[in-house]
Amino acid sequence: MDWPLQDAKNQFSKVVQKARAEGPQVVTLRGERAAVVLSAADYDALRAGRPTLVDDLLSGPAWNDALAETVTQRATRPSRDVPF
Repeated sequence: MDWPLQDAKNQFSKVVQKARAEGPQVVTLRGERAAVVLSAADYDALRAGRPTLVDDLLSGPAWNDALAETVTQRATRPSRDVPF
């Protein structure tokens, strides 16, 4: 169901109830789709199985030996004097 923004604001609890009972509720702004209200179950179903940012970062390409050696051999002190 489509809800004009003002109606969705005034009847938010009804929008949420309908999202839980009937499925996603579309909120429109000046006649155009602006947002969708989902039940928590629908949201969880959308997110299921998707990798997180951490998963994406950890699944990146492996470092070759030369890169790993360069990183571990870099200076551990700043290259310039830093006042304390």
